[in-house]
Amino acid sequence: MKLLVTNDDGIDSVFFHKLVFALQAARHQLFIAVPAEEQSWSGASKTRARPVKTTLVDHGFGCPTWTVDGTPSDCVNIALAHLLPKQPGAAGPEQTTCVEGVVSGINIGMNGSLGFILASGTIAGAWEGALHGLPAAAFSQDVSPEAYAYLKEHGSKPDALTLDTLRHSADRAAALVGEWFPRMSRNSFTVHNVNFPLPCTPATELRRTVPAQVHVPGIFGPAADDGSHRLIWGHIVDVSPPTPLTDVQCLKQGHISHTILDYRKLGHA
Repeated sequence: MKLLVTNDDGIDSVFFHKLVFALQAARHQLFIAVPAEEQSWSGASKTRARPVKTTLVDHGFGCPTWTVDGTPSDCVNIALAHLLPKQPGAAGPEQTTCVEGVVSGINIGMNGSLGFILASGTIAGAWEGALHGLPAAAFSQDVSPEAYAYLKEHGSKPDALTLDTLRHSADRAAALVGEWFPRMSRNSFTVHNVNFPLPCTPATELRRTVPAQVHVPGIFGPAADDGSHRLIWGHIVDVSPPTPLTDVQCLKQGHISHTILDYRKLGHA
């Protein structure tokens, strides 16, 4: 398939690189549009107050690659409208692009629960594709606090265990895209949200899940002398009922979490 690939961690993320290489190994034709800098927790925001610049770059992927000095949503919106080749003879704005789906990730850290799904730039990149009527999927890799600290200390270069897991996760992601996207209809407004556990192997089981219901209090620290507050990791309180299986519990059990986010079901009839 012809796919647009994005993320929220930026062009230099090794997690993103492994996904790109796995998709190419699965013989997908790729176009890449990613933030020039990390845009984690940007949600579905779009840059409104300033112009957004795109730059065609050669990052060694062997496919058209752009960096965008904006959010993941900016990346996908601009790429679909202005950067990618158009489908000959297509009619309607949602059908003009040549790509057949949008893939976002692999994110550094899990994107599960209601407390984080809506804040995720990774999921937002996929959601922007769904807003254009395309099949879309977001992939995230759970990491331990120790592994996350190692990544930050070593310039996002994973330790051996995380890197081995990442290779398996990327291969699974590429296989799932090839399985799901051909069966998805246009204008489904649906995102497949997948979280890989640590560790993940070729034998790790995939399970259907729902977003965990969590409270996320105290995510900012107290005011400093200048009145500013810094983002910290607050104490997350899971208030989910025992069933059905949530994405958070699925990861704790060592399985791959697959949540179908059907945005048509928001609100009440």
